[in-house]
Amino acid sequence: MRLTVPAAGAAMFTALAVAGAPAVLLPATAARAADAVFLELNPSTVRAGDVVSLRASCNSNAKAATVTAAPIGSVPVEPDFNFLTATVTVPADQKAGDYKVTLHCPDDKTASANLHVVAKVEPARGPATGGGGTAPGPEASLLVGGGLTVMVAAGALALLSVRRRRPN
Repeated sequence: MRLTVPAAGAAMFTALAVAGAPAVLLPATAARAADAVFLELNPSTVRAGDVVSLRASCNSNAKAATVTAAPIGSVPVEPDFNFLTATVTVPADQKAGDYKVTLHCPDDKTASANLHVVAKVEPARGPATGGGGTAPGPEASLLVGGGLTVMVAAGALALLSVRRRRPN
């Protein structure tokens, strides 16, 4: 059955009214979302010696809060553009593992996140990506000189062939 334009409009109005009813009946949900207490680590997986950015939010971001964790100790997060932020460095001698990082807000609310510290391993050699034919070495000057010689010879032959074609 095909709906006429007024019937389709009435059906859409009814659907919107039913979908919007919870928003009218429960206006406090938006206010509760604004009061979210959270802690973000960026990146959450780091090597020992790397830097981690902390971004947090308490109910009131006008006051500083504290973040604590075994690898970084106790760090104040300061208000910055409606968030609480800080940057910390994981000590270079920190053992690999998972560490719980906890935000302590001034109103005694908390949030937590996990920091994954991985071992800092340096490769013994570079990746095997080919024969190294483009790498500079003692052959590089020979190749450049040979290329220039071939280009000069080609130019001389072109000039010679053009001169031969001209009638005298």
